Amino acid sequence: MKWGIDLGGTKIEGVILDDDLREVYRDRIDTEREGGYAHIVSRIALLVQQFREKTGLTPEHIGIGTPGTIDPPTGLLKNSNTVVLNGQPLGKDLEAALGVPVTLANDANCFAIAETLLGCVPAEAPKARVVFGVILGTGTGGGIVVDGRIIGGAQGIGGEWGHIFLDHSGGYCYCGRVGCCEQILSGPALERYYANLSGTYRTMREIVPRYRQGNDPAATATLQRWFHFFAKGISTIINVLDPDVVVLGGGLGNIAELYTEGVPQVVDHLFNPRMDTLFLRPKLGDSAGVYGAAML
Repeated sequence: MKWGIDLGGTKIEGVILDDDLREVYRDRIDTEREGGYAHIVSRIALLVQQFREKTGLTPEHIGIGTPGTIDPPTGLLKNSNTVVLNGQPLGKDLEAALGVPVTLANDANCFAIAETLLGCVPAEAPKARVVFGVILGTGTGGGIVVDGRIIGGAQGIGGEWGHIFLDHSGGYCYCGRVGCCEQILSGPALERYYANLSGTYRTMREIVPRYRQGNDPAATATLQRWFHFFAKGISTIINVLDPDVVVLGGGLGNIAELYTEGVPQVVDHLFNPRMDTLFLRPKLGDSAGVYGAAML
């Protein structure tokens, strides 16, 4: 049995897969990250214990997808937008809490490998060798898969396009820099931009319908700016990596206009007269990350 945990900012999801990668059991609980680092570790332990009780199974090894990544020289977590995790020996502490070995990888890497091997890529682009997986949600992340293997990089930051410089209008990022991609393209960034324009806070679930209705100038400006900067940001990845496929995941990846209005603008920023890269919708839905974690 393959056990996987996807540690998100708002939820922790777990899955057990059999040897044929078929789902045996899956469930989730709230992260409750406001409780701090030790509380998050205890929540993961609680979920694993619930899995043990409900299935009668015991893990021998658990793969865990995390926001941020493990720093190879120190073993400490870094670059997480769940900032209480940064600088912590998460792998070591989880092994102590769970009593089994764990393998950690960035959540976007888990998403990318799952969609490459189990999801949309085999179904729609079976000959693809280079895949870039995108997370657009609470944060902005990415993962690179080449010939079926995650490319984590020497510093563990392979694919981290959320912190390339995009535009000064994004303001300060939690990472200490200004104008990061995440501060322009993520859900919270879009909601802040809308609130600054309109004087009213609304969630993306409210902003998108107002954009479609066409009677809210702030919603129109927010989404059109999003499409523009998405195209600029992802074009940088395509110019450098030249992937066969880009898979758009995360909650914002479900917005249809991202494909019809955002993707066509990418070609305006490419070092190529046309765009041959395929943009695909994920097949595994919100659970792609936890499947990838199990596959670790």
